[in-house]
Amino acid sequence: MTAKSENATEELTELIRSARVVLWDFDGPICRLFAGHSAERVADGLVAWLASRGLRGLVTDTERDSLDPHLVLRAVDRRHPGSDLVAELEERLTKEELRATATAMPTQYADVLIQTWRALGARMAVTTNNSPRVVRAYLDDRDLTSCFAPHIYGRTQDLHRLKPDPHCLNRALSAMGAAPDAALMIGDSPTDLEAARGAGVPFLGYARNERKAKLLTEAGAAHVVASLEPLLALLRP
Repeated sequence: MTAKSENATEELTELIRSARVVLWDFDGPICRLFAGHSAERVADGLVAWLASRGLRGLVTDTERDSLDPHLVLRAVDRRHPGSDLVAELEERLTKEELRATATAMPTQYADVLIQTWRALGARMAVTTNNSPRVVRAYLDDRDLTSCFAPHIYGRTQDLHRLKPDPHCLNRALSAMGAAPDAALMIGDSPTDLEAARGAGVPFLGYARNERKAKLLTEAGAAHVVASLEPLLALLRP
């Protein structure tokens, strides 16, 4: 092992063992929500619903091509903030996310890592752009709710507060009475990293493939892991 890799391991060890509060993104680090219920299909469905009402023009070609349902939702909210249209679109997305929980794929080692970390005294929260109803449904099904409840902070009607805005992280820190430097955010996207920076919280990137790893490192993430297994090993004596 080189000196550089030894330093990286030592830094990761300190990052993990010093975290008193762990803020988890949901879709990615905890599970692949749309593993069997394509996010692209959901985004297409939202755009088609808008088009059926003569509102396709509310979403640009770039926003449609992103195939990201959250981006479509935010785009409409920017043009009609707080409207009944946005509320109905958000509810349609929530229903699609709830359907997706039936086929969501747990991230390998996530369940046992959460349970182990919690047993060792760390406090847990979910900070996500997904609906909190969806998070609770998934956690209930995996018998993980007790590891987090009541600290589940997801999408609200204030859609401009979705990550990369640090709003959900700040809500978690405030409710848990935690200082930012005593916490750790685990996320899988540059928006998670930006939100962590905005909240002053150390960040650990989880990347299930090279594309996601590249996006995180290019965004400036200092620590990125391809598996949660090393974190579990660091926590165990």
